[in-house]
Amino acid sequence: MNPSFPLILGIESSCDETAAAVLAGGVVRSNVVASQEVHTRWGGVVPELASRAHQEHIVPVVREALDRAGVRKEDLDGIAFTRGPGLIGALLVGTCFARSLAQALGKPLLAVDHIQAHVLAHLIQDRDGGSVPAFPFLNLTVSGGHTQLVLVRSALDMEVVGRTLDDAAGEAFDKGGKIMGLPYPAGPLVDKHARDGNPNAFELAVPAIPGLDFSFSGIKTSFLYTVRQGEAVDPAFAEKRRDDLCASLQRAIIDHLLAKARRAMRGLGLQRIGIAGGVAANSGLRARLAQLGAKEGWEVFVPPFAYCTDNAAMIAMAGHHLYLAGRSAPLDTVPVARSD
Repeated sequence: MNPSFPLILGIESSCDETAAAVLAGGVVRSNVVASQEVHTRWGGVVPELASRAHQEHIVPVVREALDRAGVRKEDLDGIAFTRGPGLIGALLVGTCFARSLAQALGKPLLAVDHIQAHVLAHLIQDRDGGSVPAFPFLNLTVSGGHTQLVLVRSALDMEVVGRTLDDAAGEAFDKGGKIMGLPYPAGPLVDKHARDGNPNAFELAVPAIPGLDFSFSGIKTSFLYTVRQGEAVDPAFAEKRRDDLCASLQRAIIDHLLAKARRAMRGLGLQRIGIAGGVAANSGLRARLAQLGAKEGWEVFVPPFAYCTDNAAMIAMAGHHLYLAGRSAPLDTVPVARSD
C-alpha cells in the first residue's frame, strides 16, 4: 500500500456501540455498527452489560467491515482504536482487540481520542466525495457525555476553548425526556415531538455562565419544576403537553449552544463552523445553526447522520492522520476513562 494512501481499520467501543470501519486514503470503504438494545429496559447504559456485548460483537463486526471493504486483514496499514474517553470496561474490549491484532499483523497501533475523532468526522469522505471544511474552523461538539467548543487548526492541532461545567447537552435532552416518561434514549424522541410543538410554550431558566463555557443543569432543573407544577394540577399534564414541552426544552438547549458558538466565532474571527457528536443529528440544532450561519455569513458544516453518532469511520479517520504523522502507540497502551 502507498504510505500516502493508507488502509486503516478503525475500532470503536467507548460506550454502547461496537463499530468497525475501513478507510482507504481517507475514503470510507466500509462502516459497520452493532447497537446494544439491552440497555433500553434499564433506562440507560449499564457498563457491565455494555462490556459483555462488546465482547460478543467485536469479532463479527470487524470481520464484516473487512468483507464489505473487500480487503484482507493482512492488507491493513494500521489499526486505530478508541483509547478514551468512555466506559473503561467497554474501552478495554476494543483496546485489547486492537493491540492483539496490531501485534499479530506487525502493523502500527493508532490510539485515538474519541472526542477529537468526532471533530474529524467532518473530514470523512464517502466514495462519492463531499465537501470538507478548510482549516481553521470552530467545532461545536455535542453528545451525551460532552459539550465543547473546539478551535480546529489542523487534523492534529485542536484547542478546547469552551466546555460544559456540569451536564452535557445530550444528557439534558435524555434526562428531560425521562422526566416526561419517554424511553431511553430520549433525545431523538424529544426532537421528534418538538417538531409538532410550540417552542415558546414554556419559559425555562437561561444559564448565566461567563465566557465560552456551558451549563445545562439549570435548564434541566427548570424543566423538572415546570413538569412537576403542571402535573400537580393535572396528572396527565406531561402527556397532554408533550409536544410543547419537548419544543420548549429543545429551544432552551439550542439557544444556549448557539449563543456560545456565536460569541466564540466573533471572538476568534472565524467564518467556518461545524457541529459533531450525537446531538449533531438533532434536526432543530441543524436548522437553527443553518439559519444563524446564513445571518452571520458563516460556512456551516454538518457530517452525515451516520457519522454524527458513535461510529468507527471517525476513529479510522483520526487514525489515518496519526499514521501519516508517524504517531503510533506502544503495544502496551491502556485505555483512559477521561480525556487528559
